[in-house]
Amino acid sequence: MPELRRVLVFAKRTSYDRYIRQQGVPRVKELLARGDVTVARMVRADEHHHRTVEEVQRALEAVGARVTLRYRDRLEAFDAFDLVVTVGGDGTLLWASHGVGDTPMLGVNSAPHDSVGFLCGTRMGEVLPHIEAIAKGTAPRVKLARMQVSVEGAVVHRRVLNDVLFANPHPAHTSRYLLSFRGMLEEQKSSGLWISTGAGSTAAIRSAGGRLLSLRSRLLQFVVREPYTPDGAPYSLPRGLVHPGERLEIFNKMRECRLYVDGPRISLPVELGQRVTFCTSDEPLTVMGVSTRAVSERQRHTTVDGEDVSDAGDDVRPAGSGSGSRRSPLPSR
Repeated sequence: MPELRRVLVFAKRTSYDRYIRQQGVPRVKELLARGDVTVARMVRADEHHHRTVEEVQRALEAVGARVTLRYRDRLEAFDAFDLVVTVGGDGTLLWASHGVGDTPMLGVNSAPHDSVGFLCGTRMGEVLPHIEAIAKGTAPRVKLARMQVSVEGAVVHRRVLNDVLFANPHPAHTSRYLLSFRGMLEEQKSSGLWISTGAGSTAAIRSAGGRLLSLRSRLLQFVVREPYTPDGAPYSLPRGLVHPGERLEIFNKMRECRLYVDGPRISLPVELGQRVTFCTSDEPLTVMGVSTRAVSERQRHTTVDGEDVSDAGDDVRPAGSGSGSRRSPLPSR
């Protein structure tokens, strides 16, 4: 890795920052004053976070880097930097990654007792050795595949690191759509679809019944969330693995529909009749500091490896399974 000259430190705003310092929310002040259990860890997490931001700045200055500090409420292109260091948890790294192309990233978990930091290469109290290793070019790194999303053939996002939820914006409403994959087209009703990368396979899609994929996997996967099958016949496309070069398509049948990209902050509208396409992006993300042990441990529990695509397993059910009445001819577009 080249010398660290310009480094961006991208830090989250803590709950205490937002609710107390910025907004002065009376309800939150009241809960804190009486030591309510719902806010019991807010002050500790805030103290740990700001201490970690200072620790990161000191470590970077120790290796001669020029540091720019920005906060999570501001997102832009970050490719003018030699390294992007996020301070928070996985959510902060996910959000910042949308502004990152080829620049390597290092995640620092600022509150390891209170937040998830699977993709974070280091944590509070352990920053300097990792920064020194990056500066020397000896730090471990891993390339993570990202997802590209298009609506009616126009790319709307090519840097999805975790997952996308396709769904009605109202949680109690049924999602209606046609799902197209490998020559099959099936009309479905459900609570929506999760589509994820290998890195995102430990998140919501796994809770919905998805597979754990290798951290290095270039596969995408999709899972239908709470499928509605009143006749009891299973769908032909309840889940599947999308290999590099393949595409998953959804034709929207709802008046209101949204794509939620890597969480709730990026919400993209999809109009009735529009086609949404998902495929592996040609812009992977380089993440520093993720140990080979962590990658190997993830690989040990992987059902399908991103490089070994010979095992189809229950990749996609055969076209003859499920209810034939739901399958339709592929649309001409």
